[in-house]
Amino acid sequence: MNTRVIHWFKFASPQNFYYLAGRMWPWFAALATVLTVVGLWISFFVAPTDAQQGEGYRIIFVHVPVSQMSMFIYLVMAGWAGFGLAFNTRLSGMMASALAPTGALFAFLSLVTGALWGKPMWGAWWVWDARLTSELILLFLYLGFLALQSSIDDPRRADKACAVLALVGVVNVPIIYFSVKWWNTLHQGASVSLTKSPTMASTMLWGMLIMVVACWMYAICIALVRVRNIILDRERHTEWVKHAVA
Repeated sequence: MNTRVIHWFKFASPQNFYYLAGRMWPWFAALATVLTVVGLWISFFVAPTDAQQGEGYRIIFVHVPVSQMSMFIYLVMAGWAGFGLAFNTRLSGMMASALAPTGALFAFLSLVTGALWGKPMWGAWWVWDARLTSELILLFLYLGFLALQSSIDDPRRADKACAVLALVGVVNVPIIYFSVKWWNTLHQGASVSLTKSPTMASTMLWGMLIMVVACWMYAICIALVRVRNIILDRERHTEWVKHAVA
């Protein structure tokens, strides 16, 4: 009996992954666009007004997804970087580099939207709350990763140095996540949990979940687009790149 075997390991080659990413990113871009429009419509026009926080609570439909993605992208980035450090694979470092700017963007948006929510709720744009402070450290880790990457001329040496930084910084992610439980903070606890029933209305929950998936689709799309550019830059002296850009 003939069976078709897909050799997934061939996509570890930058050349093969370049063409795969080119086919995939438009689909993720379309999904991100549709889900963002639907999610924002539900969040700002369909979901009811919160009884305690009024209309100001709606910022959480952006704040929560970008905050989650800022942490998750760092873990994925560190995973790619660590894999490249352990197995000396070229694509791993490229993927880590492609993810870092998007992770930094989400961390920045998390802090900005958190400030917009905190001003009416706490009466201050910023407080040295455990979660806010650890999220700020996460932004600095992303910026440090990007600065270190650009300061070393040899891409392979830069990947190894950045991998060490990324792996050391992983310890900050559980601090962000569990800070509300570990310390007495102003930041409210999670409204959605895998072990407990949600504490928000179903319309609010759907708006939140759709926005989370939209952020996922956006992050994947942008990472694929960016890694294609990184591949072209690093492989520009090879014959296949000359044909690809011709």
